Amino acid sequence: MTDLLTDYGLTEQIRHTVPLTDTAKQLARVIGEQKELYQVMTAAGPKRAEITGKLRFNAVSRADFPAVGDWVVCRAMANGPVLIEQVVPRFSQFTRKMAGLTTDAQVVAANVDTVFIVMAMNHDFNLRRLERYVTVAYDSGASPVVVLTKSDLTDRAADQIAQVEDTAVGVPVHAVSALTDSGKEEITPYFAPGRTVVLLGSSGAGKSTLANWLLGEAVQAVNGIRATDDHGKHTTTSREILQLPGGGLLMDTPGMRELQLWDTDESAMAQTFQDIEALAAQCRFRDCTHTHEPGCAVQAAIAAGSLPAKRLISYRKLQRENAFLAKQTAQRSKTLAHRANKRRYEG
Repeated sequence: MTDLLTDYGLTEQIRHTVPLTDTAKQLARVIGEQKELYQVMTAAGPKRAEITGKLRFNAVSRADFPAVGDWVVCRAMANGPVLIEQVVPRFSQFTRKMAGLTTDAQVVAANVDTVFIVMAMNHDFNLRRLERYVTVAYDSGASPVVVLTKSDLTDRAADQIAQVEDTAVGVPVHAVSALTDSGKEEITPYFAPGRTVVLLGSSGAGKSTLANWLLGEAVQAVNGIRATDDHGKHTTTSREILQLPGGGLLMDTPGMRELQLWDTDESAMAQTFQDIEALAAQCRFRDCTHTHEPGCAVQAAIAAGSLPAKRLISYRKLQRENAFLAKQTAQRSKTLAHRANKRRYEG
């Protein structure tokens, strides 16, 4: 195992996932991608990369293509970019439904250890959207952390932190300010050597500013603050992995205008709404719908003011959305399986 790839997160477990017997092949990590043009970190340093025609042909969905953070098997060419032949199975992946009407998955980040859910305290402070991010983060297999930026621009920080802690139950919450250099000591421990942290959040949440602050230099472009809404224009247009001075790895991503669930496991939903799940266990009836049944502990908590009604509404909404998408993906899986069988037959 080379020191360079170890610095970029390669472990013995990952290397043993795909034993390489062909000396012409090598492991590399995807550290940048823009419109299917890749940058990979190899044992010899960063290289441009492209996927092979075979990989493209065998891909049945967008999720089968390499994503930033992926470990891949590639082959060096005498001239030109290296060729990516295979994507190593991921140990974590933050996946959302692609925007629009298309029923397909988009892998936003692969093989990350921690998800920083970035939310500004002075603008677009949305607890319902936070529930979505926490749910998808739990489903990814990585550990969620909420980072509240621009703490210097709010006069109700304590109240906002309390609201986030009540919404993201059990998730670490840190309030920071790059302008006043406040809170950095709370989040730097997540960036241990070889560990990968991804920054996720909406446009204007301050991800690029946070990245520059952690990196100690202006690597990510940040436009000025707009007077109309008090936040910077989003400037990150592609995903990439950057190495911090202390050895940790930071993945910056473009802001997401929407985040729809994708084949979310019920356990992830239960972790996000563990307060509702705990109350539901106290209901008189096991199949309680938390609407009109007598002895409903959830409705009792809402009446007592200990559980916001909006949280139950959000819980139900995400459950319905996930169930609807499950039906769509089941039908799509049949179509893709038929297409794959047809390809194998024709090949």
